[in-house]
Amino acid sequence: MNLKEMLNVADRIVFEKTGQHLDDLQAAVLRGTLQRETYKEIAKDFDCSESRIREIGSELWQILSEELGEDVSKTNFRSTMERLQNSNALNFANNVSSIFNICAEGRHPPNIPNSHPPNQETANPKQTKTLHQDLSEMPELGDFFDRTLELHTLTTWILQQQCRLITITGISGIGKTTLAVQLVQQIKDEFEYAVWYTLDEFPSIDKFQSNLIQLFSNSEKPDLSPTNQKRLPLIKYLQNHRCLIVLDDVHNLFCSGELAGKYKPQSEEYRSLFKQIEKLSHQSCLMLIGWEQPREVTQVKNQNTSIHTLQVKGLEIAAGREILRDYGLEESDNSETLIHRYQGKPLWLKSVANLIQDLGGGLTELLPNDTILLPEDLKDVLQQQFDRLSELEKQVISLLAKASQPINRAKLLENDRISASDLLNALQSLSRRCLIEQQANFYTISPVLRQYAIAQAV
Repeated sequence: MNLKEMLNVADRIVFEKTGQHLDDLQAAVLRGTLQRETYKEIAKDFDCSESRIREIGSELWQILSEELGEDVSKTNFRSTMERLQNSNALNFANNVSSIFNICAEGRHPPNIPNSHPPNQETANPKQTKTLHQDLSEMPELGDFFDRTLELHTLTTWILQQQCRLITITGISGIGKTTLAVQLVQQIKDEFEYAVWYTLDEFPSIDKFQSNLIQLFSNSEKPDLSPTNQKRLPLIKYLQNHRCLIVLDDVHNLFCSGELAGKYKPQSEEYRSLFKQIEKLSHQSCLMLIGWEQPREVTQVKNQNTSIHTLQVKGLEIAAGREILRDYGLEESDNSETLIHRYQGKPLWLKSVANLIQDLGGGLTELLPNDTILLPEDLKDVLQQQFDRLSELEKQVISLLAKASQPINRAKLLENDRISASDLLNALQSLSRRCLIEQQANFYTISPVLRQYAIAQAV
């Protein structure tokens, strides 16, 4: 399938979804993507802002993802289009055969006027229930890099296995929230209610539950005055309706300076709520996103449970190169080394790539041997997470930072500074914070964290 044929296929998919053919700018974004141009290059060619190109790209990837039933992004758009050529599994808008007939019938989309988009019922024939969504606090989807496996896992847990409580955890800047936004955009219409709340530093369960119950009450009984409405406990609404509720920045429920997952005094009531959602029968899903997760979640190990945890890790090489491409570094011989050195973590890669770009490029010159650069904005991010550590965890981090190779647990237990019980508790907590790596009985920390910890100790 050549470039023109790919654009015709994409045009037909967008038309089936929106009733509108690709406009010139949308076509330019797709054409540039197929030609492996960066957003910056596409913007320059079309004489508009890079942010506008990113916005258009994000909208297109969302449309294509929804229509094709899989994650489509700037990284995998070309391979997705090529795969359509031989696929027999497409089924969207009740018009599967039209895609595969494009090459045989002619390479131009049908001349259908753009002024008559399909109505809501036609565009969404499966939608038979009223949807209530409060996604005002959900961030806009920014750069989204290939997370096909993670999206598939989460979708399976939620839609097929009917999981009640899911946690998405990982170090700051790994892409947890971005992943969740993409997921919610794809599955939100499968629920009667879809709600996103971001917890601040002083989360109040009364405010959270009150806002939710108000949403339920208003949609259920709009004809009753507030004084006549009988409000049920939150769990009752989750039993009566199919709901998707997302809580972002859930680490704000927990204390700093303590082992991971210890609730703040004012947040203790959330523990009871999470236990209710786990134990009681209902048809809803609560998704928690943060640097830490509740201890009661980490204690559940049964594979058949209604609770699951996804730890988000670094990107693959291809997605890492997509980040570097925006900074003009993707063609460097050392680009793969850079991605490995910063473990494919999006925020880390963007930070160091921005520094290299500001300094005039030159990976070999700026990153000789095993050099680790720590830009100031990256230090600030790491400081936020290190500030949450207990003194015990800081001591363990210091021990691991002094070793250039993974340390056996038995060797760690031989230290004369930390008791065996305290050390094991600290290792467990650091693992839950995604700050250390474990293989069998060996522990280590990433080169970036080691460099930061050493600098802090000086």
